[in-house]
Amino acid sequence: MNKKVVTLMVVLVSGSLLLTGCSTSIPFVAKTYTIEGSKVSSLIVDVRDREIEVSVSNDGLVHIDYFENAKEFYDISVSHDKVLTMKAVTNKDWKDFIGLSPAIGARKISIQVPDSHLSSLDLSTTKQDLILFPLTVNGSVTLSSNGGNITFEKMDVKTMLKVTGKNGNIRGTVAGSHDDFSILTTIKKGKTNLSTDLKDKDKRLEVSNNNGNINITFQ
Repeated sequence: MNKKVVTLMVVLVSGSLLLTGCSTSIPFVAKTYTIEGSKVSSLIVDVRDREIEVSVSNDGLVHIDYFENAKEFYDISVSHDKVLTMKAVTNKDWKDFIGLSPAIGARKISIQVPDSHLSSLDLSTTKQDLILFPLTVNGSVTLSSNGGNITFEKMDVKTMLKVTGKNGNIRGTVAGSHDDFSILTTIKKGKTNLSTDLKDKDKRLEVSNNNGNINITFQ
């Protein structure tokens, strides 16, 4: 048999095996984690390829709605000092990384927290958006997205708001006036409506973006 034909057959068989390995998908299952707000003082969410939406809970509880399967799931725990942590965990081998991403609905995490309760909030994701509705945090808020937009409404912080973006836009409103904040802004390949002002103030606003715009106003 011609050597070129043999080589082509090997390539075709290998490609067929790869496609076969990708065709089997494990369905995602909807899950809910709920805990009393009094047992949580800080919230940390560190995930990949997931949209995160945060809004106010009206029942004094912290609610987290999410989707997971045997390959992509989360480690959710509360420390002795009331820090609630949600981290992405994967149990994938090489062929699981080939093929389609999970359906849009399965790539969303919805979080509800009591207003004016948390002392700190830290959210980090990639390839997806961070969306925060009006919320008061009695300390600091840290937001980070690589590959998605970051938007927030009337974010009320008592110490610091730190926002870091890449390949997406940052847009939001901050509770208070410009004069309440010491501001540090860094922009690369984009536009910003903020100017750095490092005068000593009660609060601090740090915003940086690479390949995206920054538009933050005060209310």
